[in-house]
Amino acid sequence: MLYRDLTEYIESYYSSSRNALLLTGARQTGKTYSARNFGKSFESFIEINFIENPEAVGLFKDVSSPEDIYLRISVLTDKQLIPGKTMIFLDEIQECESIMTSIKFLVDDGKYRFILSGSLLGVELKDIKSYPVGYIGIKEVFPLSFREFIKNVGISDAVIGRLGECWQSRRAVDGMIHGKLLELFRLYLLVGGMPAAVAKYVETNNIRDVIREQADIVSLYRADISKYAASDEKLKIKEIFDIIPSELDAKNKRFILKELNKNAKYERYKQSFLWLKDAGVAIPVYNLKQPKAPLKLSELRNLFKLFLNDVGLLASQYADGIQARILSGDNSINIGAVYENAVAQELIANSVTPYYFNSKKQGEVDFVVSVNGKVVPVEIKSGKDYTRHRAMDNILQCREYEIEEGIIFGNCNMQTEGRLTYAPIYMSMFLKNDIPVPGIVKIDLSTLNP
Repeated sequence: MLYRDLTEYIESYYSSSRNALLLTGARQTGKTYSARNFGKSFESFIEINFIENPEAVGLFKDVSSPEDIYLRISVLTDKQLIPGKTMIFLDEIQECESIMTSIKFLVDDGKYRFILSGSLLGVELKDIKSYPVGYIGIKEVFPLSFREFIKNVGISDAVIGRLGECWQSRRAVDGMIHGKLLELFRLYLLVGGMPAAVAKYVETNNIRDVIREQADIVSLYRADISKYAASDEKLKIKEIFDIIPSELDAKNKRFILKELNKNAKYERYKQSFLWLKDAGVAIPVYNLKQPKAPLKLSELRNLFKLFLNDVGLLASQYADGIQARILSGDNSINIGAVYENAVAQELIANSVTPYYFNSKKQGEVDFVVSVNGKVVPVEIKSGKDYTRHRAMDNILQCREYEIEEGIIFGNCNMQTEGRLTYAPIYMSMFLKNDIPVPGIVKIDLSTLNP
C-alpha cells in the first residue's frame, strides 16, 4: 500500500467535520485509491461509480427526500446501510450534474458519511464553484511529491527530519546521505509521482514497466480530451498537450504559440490552456512584470511556461536512452526542463504558486515564489555551472525589490554566500509556507463588560 499524505488529511478531516469531502484533480492521481483505503475503517463501505454504472446518475434526479436516495442506493448494492457506520463513496461525479444539490440534504440528514471524487475533466468551473458552502470541503489531489516518493522507497521519517533540519539551518547534508538523495531524485525524474507508476516501481524496480504505465496514462489523457473537451477545442487542446515536452526543451522554455501555428493568437487558444490547467493535466507558470509582493498583481497571463502535472510523464516522452543517462548522473545532457518540471510539481503540491521573471535588462529567473510572506527568486541548475546566475545577481542587487534571499537548487550540497543559498535539488521539497495558523483564539472582553 502506497504512503500518501492524503490519507492523514482525510482522516483528520472526518474526525473534525461532519461534512462531505470532494477529492478532485487530474485523472490517475490516486483519488479513488485513497477514498477506498479510508472506507475500510467503516463497518460498511458503499462505492458508486457514475462512469462504470451510468444508471446510477438517476439516483439524484427528481428526489423529494434523503430517504428516496437511500432507497435507490440500496437497489444498486448488496451492502448494508448502517446509520452512523456507513461511508458512501460517490466516484466520477463529473458524470452526475445533480449531485451537488442533493449532497447538502444528505449531510444535513446525518445518517451516513459521504466522500466524493471526480476529475476536473469535463467539469465546468461554475459547477465546482457552486458546491454547497458549509456542507462539503474540496481537496485537490496531486501526484506523489518527492517526499512521498522517497518514503515509499524506504527513506525513514528520521532521515527526512534530519534533512529538514539542514534546510532550516542552511548547513551541509552528510556526504553519504546527500549522494543517495541525489540518486533518488534522479530516479524520481523517471518514475514521477503517478501512483500507478510508483506502485509498479516499488513492485518490480523495472523502469521499462514504469514507462509502460506512463504511456497508458498519457493515452488516457489524450482520450479524455476527445471525450470531455468541447468540439471546437479538442484539436487545439491536443496540439498544446502534445507539444509541451518539446516546448520545455527549448532554450527559454517559454511556451511559443507560433510552434502551434505561425498565426496563432493567445486569445484564440486561451480556453484550451485553461482547460488543461483546470483538468490538472498542465501547470502554467506565468511571467511577472516585477518580482515584488503581492506577486499576483504582477502576473502577465499571456507569457508563461507550461509544465506537465507529472515529471515522470514528461521524461517518458523524451527520446529513448535518456533514462539511463539521467540515472547515471550524466552532466553532458541538458535536462534542465526535467529538473524545472519536478520543482514546479513540488511547489504546487506544497500549495506554493510558482511564477517566473524575465526582462531584457536583468535576465530570466526560473521561478519566483512567495514563501512565509517573502518573495524568493529560485534558479534551477542541472549541470556543473550552478555558480553562474547573472539574472539572480541582478535581482538581488535591485533595492526596489527588497529581496532577502535567493535560492539556487542543483546537484551541490547546502552552502550560503551572502544572500545566496545553494541547496541540493531534492531540498525543494521543503520550499513551502510554514507559518503556523492560529488555533483557538479567544479575546478577553471582561474589561469592557465590568
